[in-house]
Amino acid sequence: MPRRDYEDDPTAPKANSLVPAASVVVVDTAGRVLLQRRTDNGMWALPGGKMDIGESLAGCGIRETREETGLDIEITGIVGTYTNPGHVFAYSDGEVRQEFSICLLGRPIGGELAISSESAEVRWFAPAETDELPMVPSIRKRIADWRSGAIPVLR
Repeated sequence: MPRRDYEDDPTAPKANSLVPAASVVVVDTAGRVLLQRRTDNGMWALPGGKMDIGESLAGCGIRETREETGLDIEITGIVGTYTNPGHVFAYSDGEVRQEFSICLLGRPIGGELAISSESAEVRWFAPAETDELPMVPSIRKRIADWRSGAIPVLR
C-alpha cells in the first residue's frame, strides 16, 4: 500500500489513526547498520512496523526485522521514542497515521538477508555511508540518535 510521509508540513492531511510501532537499528559485529529499501516509497529505512495485539514491543521489532530482511535478531537496547504529532503517514486507503514509534537496538543472531514484499533491497552500511542515502527525515533522526549514542527522551 503506497504511503506518503509528511513531517511538520502544513499541507499534511489530518491524522485519523494512532498505531504503536517499533523500528530497529540492527548493528553487526563490524559496526554496520542494516537498512532496507522500502517498496512503498523507494526510500531506505530501518526494519519495523506496527505492533500486533498480544505482541510485546521487542517481539514486534524481532518479527518485523525477520519479515522485512530475513534476519533473526535479539533486542539489546533502545535508541529512542518518536511521537511527533506533526509527522503523519498518509496511505492510499485513506488512513493517515500519526507517528508513535519506539526505536530499538538489536544485533543479528541468525537468518540470511532476503527481500520481501515490503523491501526491494536489504543491505549493511557503514554508518557514514547512510549520510547520502535517500530516506525520510524521521529515519535519518533515528540513525543520527544511534550514531551519537545519546538516548532522546521524546521526539
